[in-house]
Amino acid sequence: MSVVTNTTTIGAIELPSRRNTELLLLGFAVVIPIFAYANVGLAIHGKLPPGMFLYGLGLGALAGVAHLVVRRYAKYADPLLLPIATLLNGLGLVLIWRLDQSERLQNLAKRQFGLFTESAPRQMLYTALAIALFAVVLLVLKDHRVLQRFTYISMAAALVLLILPVVPGLGADVFGAKIWISVGGFSIQPGEFAKIVIAIFFAGYLMVKRDALALASRRFMGLYLPRGRDLGPILMIWAMSLLVLVFENDLGTSLLFFGMFVIMLYVATERTSWIVIGLLMSIGGAVVVGATASHVKARVTAWLDPFACYSTSGACEQVGQSIMSFGSGGVLGAGWGQGNSDLIGFAANSDFIFSTVGEELGLAGVMAFLLLYGLIIERGVRTALAARDPFGKLFAIGLSGAFALQIFVVAGGVMGLIPLTGMTMPFLASGGSSVLANWVLIAILIRISDTARRPAPAPAPSPDSEMTQVVRPS
Repeated sequence: MSVVTNTTTIGAIELPSRRNTELLLLGFAVVIPIFAYANVGLAIHGKLPPGMFLYGLGLGALAGVAHLVVRRYAKYADPLLLPIATLLNGLGLVLIWRLDQSERLQNLAKRQFGLFTESAPRQMLYTALAIALFAVVLLVLKDHRVLQRFTYISMAAALVLLILPVVPGLGADVFGAKIWISVGGFSIQPGEFAKIVIAIFFAGYLMVKRDALALASRRFMGLYLPRGRDLGPILMIWAMSLLVLVFENDLGTSLLFFGMFVIMLYVATERTSWIVIGLLMSIGGAVVVGATASHVKARVTAWLDPFACYSTSGACEQVGQSIMSFGSGGVLGAGWGQGNSDLIGFAANSDFIFSTVGEELGLAGVMAFLLLYGLIIERGVRTALAARDPFGKLFAIGLSGAFALQIFVVAGGVMGLIPLTGMTMPFLASGGSSVLANWVLIAILIRISDTARRPAPAPAPSPDSEMTQVVRPS
């Protein structure tokens, strides 16, 4: 008599990739802007826009390419990041085209430049380039941990990007802010790319130094104060942000870089004292520069009382028009294409494009857009929590924090909550640098989330786990 015993190896249960969910959401992300495009055309011209189906086909093709790249090279990535970014980008194209139809802006362009060029086709081209760059990042960056090797190189690269706008003959002064460079007839905003590069440096540096920065020398009023020699990094970043503010007159980039570093520093050390110190230093620096730099001072004055200097200051007029746009929108808005936010002028295509949302879609539309932005931030933070390596955690939280700060300073500025910063609303505003940089940011978050959710390889089976045959003598 013999007894045969069978033992089989049980492999790891594979997590669902959620790519079909992403594809379904992408369908909605393409259809919604098409309906919005049709709504604008009917409201302004009384008929469907002639390029509506071509626009829908182009946006759908770009979304399909991005989805195929994610399905092939980031199978386990977060399924919400790509559809939300596509929806925001598509609605941004609709808002830009709606402003292109404004006779006020067309006449203003003809008076100042002698011709009028629509921004929407150019923005569609930038979107196509951004999707291509998105695909390249996912193809080339197989593992985000490779970027840790370039910690100090990224710091040097970020400094170069920040210095370029103040180089004579290369930088361009646009409405008082020196944040652009002109190359071959094209304007580029290096600060949009610098926020990603400098996040690499912050993540790599803090991963190595977090234990030293977490040490406290004394306790004061319930806060653990860091040692004097550990204040060096935050003092260096504070000084760099002030230099950006002074030489480039760019309040937004200064707040973005310093705020991102403080957020990552708090996450790395879990010390509340760093948040308090960072806030005090940022307030102190803003007060000093706001009282001395004329461009920043004008924006602070416009923030305090825009209607007191409405007829004498362009900054006051823009803020005043923006506040009236939000006020006239009410709860549900005037409807697509039926507002007057184009009175703000050319700025309506940049940071003030959010005023168009407030007037034509009302409070409900503003909250919907903020919810979409909040979802991107939430998925970025969730990715940071799920990341298995400290560099990935800090990198993801840094990118998410930078994105959140940019939304806050732009929305707060156009609503009159804080002084204007001059930054662009991600995915909505007209501009190639912004849409390119933010699609790269989404690609990196997708890569980190793919690495975090990808199941670990099954261990090699031991000899005892293989199918064996045991024969016992009868």
